[in-house]
Amino acid sequence: MGFLSGLNAEAYDRKYSDRTLARRSASYFRTQTRRLAILSIALLMLSLSSAAIPVFVSRGIDQLGNTNAPLGQYFLAPAVVLLAGILWWLGNAINRRGSARAINDVMLQLRTDAFSAAVHHDLSFYDELSSGRIVSRITTDTQDFGKMVTLLSDLVAQFIEAIIISIILINIEPRLSLYVFAIIPLVFGFAVSYRKLARRFVRAGMQAMANVNATIKETISGISVAKNFRQEAAIYDDFAQANRQSYAVNIRRGLVYSTIFPILNLIGGLATAMLVYFGGLSASQGLVTAGAWYLFIQSLDRFLYPVMNLSSFWTQIQNGLSAAERIFALIDAEPKVVQTGDRRVETLRGKIEFERVCFRYSDKEQVLDEFSLSIQPGENIAVVGHTGAGKSSVAKLVARFYEFQEGRLLVDGMDIRSFDLDDYRRHLGIVSQMPFLFSGSVAENIRYARPEASEREIEHIARQIGDGDWLETLPQGLETQVGERGGRLSMGQRQLVALMRVLVQRPAIFILDEATASIDPFTEWQIQQALDLILQRSTSILIAHRLSTVKSADRIIVMENGRIIEEGDHRQLLAGGGHYATLYNTYFRHQSLEYVEQARVIASGGVGEN
Repeated sequence: MGFLSGLNAEAYDRKYSDRTLARRSASYFRTQTRRLAILSIALLMLSLSSAAIPVFVSRGIDQLGNTNAPLGQYFLAPAVVLLAGILWWLGNAINRRGSARAINDVMLQLRTDAFSAAVHHDLSFYDELSSGRIVSRITTDTQDFGKMVTLLSDLVAQFIEAIIISIILINIEPRLSLYVFAIIPLVFGFAVSYRKLARRFVRAGMQAMANVNATIKETISGISVAKNFRQEAAIYDDFAQANRQSYAVNIRRGLVYSTIFPILNLIGGLATAMLVYFGGLSASQGLVTAGAWYLFIQSLDRFLYPVMNLSSFWTQIQNGLSAAERIFALIDAEPKVVQTGDRRVETLRGKIEFERVCFRYSDKEQVLDEFSLSIQPGENIAVVGHTGAGKSSVAKLVARFYEFQEGRLLVDGMDIRSFDLDDYRRHLGIVSQMPFLFSGSVAENIRYARPEASEREIEHIARQIGDGDWLETLPQGLETQVGERGGRLSMGQRQLVALMRVLVQRPAIFILDEATASIDPFTEWQIQQALDLILQRSTSILIAHRLSTVKSADRIIVMENGRIIEEGDHRQLLAGGGHYATLYNTYFRHQSLEYVEQARVIASGGVGEN
């Protein structure tokens, strides 16, 4: 069992009792009340007609031995059996159609709730957890839950049939009924003992499959990097290890499951042998009729079938319960970013104030230490510093992607925690270091934040940047397909599209984490033009990696170890000869010389970025 405990569980996983899972699952069927009422009638019709068939067949057998019975009685039993068969078919059709609709409606809602929960979790949730495993919960686990509900609806019909038959058997022959009922505690006890083991193996199987999904997703996402560094064999080994782990868990689960049917068949065979012997003996002695003996033999399978199914299909039931457990764990995962109010945000001036803010990603990782900063409306600040200084964390806290632990963060004099988060973020324009584009056209990506933006408006803004020359580099202009993650565009083009997306949005606060990838001077000039258009209209926080961005800022903030160590404009800081001057001489100045050299090459007929 140590092998099972070695499988990775997510940090937000929790265990629910079967009662809690049943109650929570049932709550999703409250909207299906009318359909469930029809299904209940169909199940009752199905069970009654199914139970009636062996009863009337046994009556027909008894009537065959009665030579004095009217001729019409010989046709009564077959006619009733035919009618019962028709009712069974009708009840089954209604049940299948209705249950398929009800279950799929519930799966739709469950999948929607799980996806909504995943979308609304803050970024810290995704820092710690694999997105591939989250995808597995939203897709595979909801499917497994639906299969369990379908199986349970069949078991309910079988149990109703068994209860009806048991009542008939007791009325016909109580003594033979005892032989049938005696086997039930044995089968039921076997099912209960198997339950915990099944849940454990099923949960392990799901975790192993989630590992496989996560490995595949990460590999496919980074396939270009893997090929660039010739690591195909390494990523294959990672997948093979996860796949073997899933295989081993499923083999163990299969071995346990494969013992259920043989044991249950053995128990059923022993019960049938006892009934054949004792029933035949009673029939020969005239204690019961031949028809009653036949009824008992036929009813034994129908009576034991639901109990045996409950045992043999316990794996699928536990599979569905484990799926529900994983889905509800995702839905119930508590957010770390918590708003204390829901203040509507109609407009923002863009004043931002950090008051002794302390922030850490984990208990052992202090990022900002009593950080204080005031940014005036419309002011553009560039934040510079070495890797790990806390630059990006400042921007992420303003965007409310993470929760700070101490201090206050005010926007327009109001606590950032008091805003309605969706309302607040409508006033933010954010461009990350690696601009993300969705599959679709350039125009569709530009109007992502404002779907109502017209084609004319988008083209007008696009032509304000470099007189629209960058559009000429796109095969179909604004209708050019960008490919997955924008892979058909160059890095410079992706940055321009991301900046255009912000321009169309017209945010009050702009956050830019500049890309570090090298681009040619012409594209650099176009990007700077787009930036200037945004900076004219918003309060801006620029995590700067380009000298042109730093020099154009109203104020430069120099950070080290989560604190501000210098601030001022470019000339003031250079004259001060401090940390910024060192950064400039070791990084920005070298960057400036590179751009000058690139410009010289282009002017002499060389080629820049494609």
